[in-house]
Amino acid sequence: MNDATIYALGTATPTRAHPGALAVIRLSGPRAGDALEQLTRKSLPTPRRMVLRTILDPVSGEAIDKGLVVWFAAPNTETGEPMVELHLHGGRAVVGAALDAIAHLGFCRLAEPGEFTRRAFEHGKLDLTEAEGIADLVAAETAAQRRQALQQMDGALHRLYEEWRGKGLRALAHLEAAIDFPDEDLPEGLADEVRVAIAGLQAEIAAHLEDRRGERLRDGLSIAIIGPPNAGKSSLLNLLARREAAIVSETAGTTRDVIEIHLDLGGWPVVLADTAGLRDSTDAIEQEGVRRARARAAAADLRVLVLDASGDWRAEMQAIIASTEHWTPARDIVVVNKTDLAPVATSGIVALSTTGGAGLPELLTRLEQSAEASMQDGAGAPPLTRVRHREALVDCQAALERALGAPEVALAAEDLRLALRAIGRITGAVRLDELLDVIFRDFCIGK
Repeated sequence: MNDATIYALGTATPTRAHPGALAVIRLSGPRAGDALEQLTRKSLPTPRRMVLRTILDPVSGEAIDKGLVVWFAAPNTETGEPMVELHLHGGRAVVGAALDAIAHLGFCRLAEPGEFTRRAFEHGKLDLTEAEGIADLVAAETAAQRRQALQQMDGALHRLYEEWRGKGLRALAHLEAAIDFPDEDLPEGLADEVRVAIAGLQAEIAAHLEDRRGERLRDGLSIAIIGPPNAGKSSLLNLLARREAAIVSETAGTTRDVIEIHLDLGGWPVVLADTAGLRDSTDAIEQEGVRRARARAAAADLRVLVLDASGDWRAEMQAIIASTEHWTPARDIVVVNKTDLAPVATSGIVALSTTGGAGLPELLTRLEQSAEASMQDGAGAPPLTRVRHREALVDCQAALERALGAPEVALAAEDLRLALRAIGRITGAVRLDELLDVIFRDFCIGK
């Protein structure tokens, strides 16, 4: 398939309602230069220099548009192949006619999703973690997601995993020496040195697996709103969402299931969940709602406890905090609502009125601070970002554990090879075509 010259629109598809000012069409493959020459009926320009050309239909010779074209000579291109970019006006008629003209050449085909990036991987321009960083950058919705994707695209994870692979290879080389040259006078303490190296690598990977920052950023930081019935949890959700996402009623127990919304909270992606009111009930459906609320609170990254200022909120606060798993006073937040009816003045809590909005700026500040604190755990090292990375590293850890306990050097060496293979699966050093298909098919057409 890589012998084909591919093309695709690299910018958003123009519509009648939203035509683009500019459109970029990209071509990559062995005959990209031929395509440019036939579309312009002129020789190739100087590489990497924009020139003005008229784009012509190769069949009729009709002028389609006048725009800027760029020729990129291999191998110094994004894909490692000859590449062309056409920078045209972004109207639907122009884009449609230009794409048709390329198809009329007869030797170009429309690119598959992610095929440009896959070709870059195939030609050694980037590894799988960097390719996934590009996909994450395209999909980024918040500033924090953009920063993480850019860090990964620049090779932060690649360098970390390659460092681990290098450490493992050195340990494996020592084991192989002991196997291949058993009668030679190898350095004393070689076995202990290898064990220390494997244990050290195991500890570094374990710390990496415990760091959930990357997955939180991709999926959104989980915040659970909990509290007794009618305290104003659903009203708070609607206030933060700026829309009626949850039903608000004076009838206690209205919320039975978890209701989620996605927010950009000071640049951090957040999944905010409204939960059922926490109380004893004989109603089977409400009991299930309470069970789900407690489970969601335990699994959340942060918790916001909402209480009613007109009730005995201090006693309720103590009881709910005592029964909530993983409550962290330094990060989890207590909100006393309805302070327009019963004013509250207590340090450490947020006094709020969801009807008037009083106290909302303080709550948003506290939420942003808690989110930032959660996302900066383990700051300094690039975080793990995808489930497939985690699965490969878990396999690696298991192989390292077996290597440490192996009764023979040959068995330890084999397990260490399996550990290195697991790390190689993350970066693409170990080729698995089925895995590549899964990764690259999630890209958009023009990447």
